[in-house]
Amino acid sequence: MKDRIISIDVLRGLTVIMMTIVNNPGSWSHVFPPLLHAEWNGCTPTDLVFPFFVFIMGAAIPLAIPYKKFDAEVFGKILVRSLRIICLGLYLNFFNRIDIFELSGTPLLLAKLVLTFAVGYALMGSFPQKIKILLVTIIFSGFIILAYSGIEAYQDVRLPGVLQRIGIVYFFSAIIYLQTSIRMQFIIVAGLLLGYWALMTLIPVPNIGYANLDPGTNLSAWLDNLILKNHMYIETKTWDPEGLLSTIPAIGTGLLGVIIGQTFNSSASPTEKAKKMAIISLILVVLGLLWSMVFPINKSIWTSSYVLFSAGLTTLFLTFFYYLIDIKNRQKGTQLFVIWGVNPMIVFFGSGIIPRMLSMITFENPKEIDATINLQSYLYQYWIVPFFTNPMMASLAGALVYVLIWFGILWVFYKNKLIFKV
Repeated sequence: MKDRIISIDVLRGLTVIMMTIVNNPGSWSHVFPPLLHAEWNGCTPTDLVFPFFVFIMGAAIPLAIPYKKFDAEVFGKILVRSLRIICLGLYLNFFNRIDIFELSGTPLLLAKLVLTFAVGYALMGSFPQKIKILLVTIIFSGFIILAYSGIEAYQDVRLPGVLQRIGIVYFFSAIIYLQTSIRMQFIIVAGLLLGYWALMTLIPVPNIGYANLDPGTNLSAWLDNLILKNHMYIETKTWDPEGLLSTIPAIGTGLLGVIIGQTFNSSASPTEKAKKMAIISLILVVLGLLWSMVFPINKSIWTSSYVLFSAGLTTLFLTFFYYLIDIKNRQKGTQLFVIWGVNPMIVFFGSGIIPRMLSMITFENPKEIDATINLQSYLYQYWIVPFFTNPMMASLAGALVYVLIWFGILWVFYKNKLIFKV
């Protein structure tokens, strides 16, 4: 059994920390530009968080399954894990819509808290495989039935999402890894990226009449409207940033991670592995930049150039950490990031649930007459903002305080050897 690659945990941990920061500013009205997504074409540090995680997830697959074996049992485990990840994402989308016996206020909050623990345990708890299959089937079916039941509260609930895409990419990446050679994986990645480019730039969009890459009128948006109508991202309404067609190149991101992950399992020396990864990273970045001249780097529609560029940067970071941590054995301080890297799913899920719950607790605003304020806004406005003159610094401080809270939670989990896996 190979030694654990600490650099993967460290890079995954840094990625999850960055995710927590960009998803939880003190105020969305005051955010430093690098901590926001690009409006459309282009790439900010924030736009790299999602593909970094998807790539690292792909890289971890060969390390978790170094000896390829594919049968009904293995397929079942991959499918169940994928569905558990998808269901965690669906629960986040459904959370604010859930009504329980016409409860309101504190009783509703407590009921949702109990339900959240129950769902979280069902999807991240350790059970025999048959129990896992039963639980995830019931939960997934329940979400789909509610979404299309005609019940007003759920008629426009979003179905896609970050965790949903991660679950889908994991499923296809794991299956392809187990069933193909590295050479075939390269061919599949090329086919996915070239095929997606052709679809997006050559196929006329129904009701529009021409192929385009504009928001809301491209082929990906058309397909989202056709299949996911009323169940898309509420801010866009006509398309979804984690939509159906753009999941195709996202699978390419996961597969590039799988390919790099297999480098660690090779018989080459650690130094040779690092050199190979460094060369691949530079090739991917250059190819991504060249392709971006005709197919712009764009996170919202996950363009093929974005896949290559972000995968190249992830590989570059991973190479640097691998050389420093695993080859040169400079591991001092890495534990602070490892605690995030070994428990990413609980952070994804919990960091989405906590703000939602805090926003349910409302009371009278002490500085405004006849006005209410929720607990999340109160803590930010009265405990953080007064210490800053620059509203952007205050907003960043709010995000960093949230990160510190999670540091505490994850440290307790780590010390007690609590690893939450799907």
